[in-house]
Amino acid sequence: MSSPDRHPPLAGLAAVLLVVVVACEGSQATSFAPAPSEAPASASLEPSVAPSEAAGSPGPAGPSASPGGGAFDPETLGLDLEPVVDQLVLPLAVTHAGDGSGRIFVVEQRGQVRIVRDGQLLGDPFLNIGDRLTAGGERGLLGLAFHPDYPDDPRFFVNYTDLEGDTVVSSFSAEAGADRADGDSEVVLLRFDQPYPNHNGGALAFGPDGFLYISTGDGGAGGDPHDNGQRMDTLLGKILRIDIDTGSGDARYAIPPDNPFEDQSDALPEIWHLGLRNPWRMSFDRETGDLWIGDVGQGSWEEVDVARAGSGGLNFGWNRVEGFECFEGDSCDDPAYTPPVTAYSHDLGCSVTGGVVYRGTAQPLLQGGYVYSDFCGGNLWVLDPTNDGPLDGRLVAATGRDISAIGEDEAGEAYATDLSSGELLRIVATGD
Repeated sequence: MSSPDRHPPLAGLAAVLLVVVVACEGSQATSFAPAPSEAPASASLEPSVAPSEAAGSPGPAGPSASPGGGAFDPETLGLDLEPVVDQLVLPLAVTHAGDGSGRIFVVEQRGQVRIVRDGQLLGDPFLNIGDRLTAGGERGLLGLAFHPDYPDDPRFFVNYTDLEGDTVVSSFSAEAGADRADGDSEVVLLRFDQPYPNHNGGALAFGPDGFLYISTGDGGAGGDPHDNGQRMDTLLGKILRIDIDTGSGDARYAIPPDNPFEDQSDALPEIWHLGLRNPWRMSFDRETGDLWIGDVGQGSWEEVDVARAGSGGLNFGWNRVEGFECFEGDSCDDPAYTPPVTAYSHDLGCSVTGGVVYRGTAQPLLQGGYVYSDFCGGNLWVLDPTNDGPLDGRLVAATGRDISAIGEDEAGEAYATDLSSGELLRIVATGD
């Protein structure tokens, strides 16, 4: 193996909080934080190598049949980040409850969920499970999603690494309108081993079908040494899809009958997509139902993948493919692999932060565009989500920030989190 990948430095309040989240791991399982000067914050605003020039990349594709797009023009757009609150501690995810309250919920790596209401950060956490998890490196409280019928169904779901460093997906409950959840209400749905400390994935999202989607990394180290991305007997390196409303008895969930591998004897039925390295953030387009995935790369490429609404069983190619290039062997042009929509080299970043398709109203220039970022230097890109690619995302801002997550509030307005400064930031469109 080549030398270890660069990792984003997770600056905390003191040196004891040196942790590394979501980042690229190389041949070593231990975290490595580069000096700030190693992050390409001042890179050119034009990609040094376009995806179409990468080895094995397909030719241009026309627009997809996915509805709801066509009017977005990335060429007239600029983006800025407007501070909303600070004093967050290592924020990793941002979402909403869909309950009409307008509250924004921010996940902190240390095990707390914080509430931002009317532009103010509440003092007490909504949830605090810091005593149940391991935080540091790429471990901690990693994901949050509220039940689509919340608060009629009072459950919300979290993804974290337990005291042994293994993945837990569980539910908690909160009364309607409450700013504090019941910490004793935990029901564990899934628990599975993590062979190494890194590449835990951790995103949670409910699809338009009402099922819970879970992103899992390949288990860590470098190069996927156990081939978890392609193996069907492990939940690692996948997007999982489960029905959390029809489980009974000891079974806390059911398998949707149209899961693509539900009847395949050598495959785990929870698997929805495979061939992923570290799908750190993912989101559904609330208009089309398409699933957008930011998959953190190895030593050369970061990529954004899309699964159009209703398409299960896609294989995104890891560890045979990284971005548009062969990673192992010469089989990256295998038609079984679904290529990314876009990829960018490590000249422009080190750890992709998957974003959202903007469906709010306050930023009309961004309407219908997919916005995503990178942890190292906080570059912001946009692309037209109606095109299957390969595309060059348009780099519209070099923020110099450590963007760890992009999410949306109940109205569809987009927000980012800066891990090092502890800020929640509103994404604001500029241009003609």
